Amino acid sequence: MSTFPIRPLSTQTAPSQASELERLLGEIRACRVCAERLPHEPRPVLQAGAAARLLIVGQAPGARVHASGIPWSDASGRRLREWMGIDESVFYHAGQVAIVPMGLCFPGRGASGDRPPEKACAPLWQERLLALMPQIRLTLLVGGYAQQHFLKQQGHQSVTDTLRNWQSLGPHIVPLPHPSPRNVAWFKANPWFEGEVVPALRERVRGALELQACRPSSSPAA
Repeated sequence: MSTFPIRPLSTQTAPSQASELERLLGEIRACRVCAERLPHEPRPVLQAGAAARLLIVGQAPGARVHASGIPWSDASGRRLREWMGIDESVFYHAGQVAIVPMGLCFPGRGASGDRPPEKACAPLWQERLLALMPQIRLTLLVGGYAQQHFLKQQGHQSVTDTLRNWQSLGPHIVPLPHPSPRNVAWFKANPWFEGEVVPALRERVRGALELQACRPSSSPAA
């Protein structure tokens, strides 16, 4: 995997804004709005920092993430980090990367895969969270639920159609397929994604997070 060493970021932000975000995160983690609909105790899983430069919006935590309490701590997360070209030290730095899925709790298993994210989450929390992260430069929309929510003006499109038109969304949004191992057949059927979108994604991630590109060391003179 190609990764980039990090250049120290400026994390200056208004103290009142940071403390307000911490209060909001405490409120979110105590949320029980969907308790009666979930097959387990609510456990919202997210990551947010007032100085974050990059936002990842996915579907909802899976069973492994629900158990660990750590966003994307599964095979899907490993593939996502590989696509982005960053390692865990950058990915899990809340001052750089915010992770706010459409549903904050694991919704439980469905007939085929996980159930859809709870619809109450996004209206309750997304707008309030994003208002307290004003330095976001790049948003990654992972999967159909995030894309339908944030790209309403584009009309209903399949994930494949949205991805084929990814450049039309401008420099600050990149749509992605879900990196789940269940989607291996899609990756094989659409090699243009890793050939075209992934390299551009890495460059945009590097720019948003102000990461230095790796340069090969020169050989010492003889």
